[in-house]
Amino acid sequence: MKYYPIFLNVKDRPCLVAGGGQVGARKAKTLVSAGAWVTVVSPEFCDHLVEMPGIRKIQRCFDPKDLDQIFLVFAATGDTAVNRQIQNLARKARVLCNSADAPDQGDFILPAVMNRGDLICAVSTCGASPALARKIRMDLDQAYGPEYATFLVLMKAVREKLLASGHDPDGHKHIFRTMMERNLPGLVAANDMAAIDAVMQELLGSQFNVKELIPQ
Repeated sequence: MKYYPIFLNVKDRPCLVAGGGQVGARKAKTLVSAGAWVTVVSPEFCDHLVEMPGIRKIQRCFDPKDLDQIFLVFAATGDTAVNRQIQNLARKARVLCNSADAPDQGDFILPAVMNRGDLICAVSTCGASPALARKIRMDLDQAYGPEYATFLVLMKAVREKLLASGHDPDGHKHIFRTMMERNLPGLVAANDMAAIDAVMQELLGSQFNVKELIPQ
């Protein structure tokens, strides 16, 4: 099966996790981290869910009405029949559904994810080999360290500054190209603030204060 790769905006959208075990806890955690309004419905909750802030917990079995006004749902109850029921009801209600025990039967699957601030790399083998997806994700972990999160803070600030002054996409391409060619991620990793500042002064002038953007 081929999937359409997409990054989904769930911020402030109502999402449901049916299932209070470890799998449900992982789904709830990722949704909360993306800014979703999360409801978990289950007769019981694992310790991680009990302690997890930012979610609404309903202690009972799944009810079809739980899908009302929901944007997406994770069917992770541990009961195959209930998961299939949720999947079928979600399809009728046009609610995106992922079934934990049969992901290929749902509307989407979850990739292996490497996250460095605004840098998100998602790897999927379309279910053929989750082990390979994890291996590639681990390779990405090694290739792109925490410095890339800081580097993207700089890139975003530069873009905002250029937009405020009248952004010329073609005319300013050299700025972003130069930031990469001068290996700013490497300078960030080395905490070489003097070298970073020199590059930014050259590109943008004295009004750009690197020290205000990079936490020390």
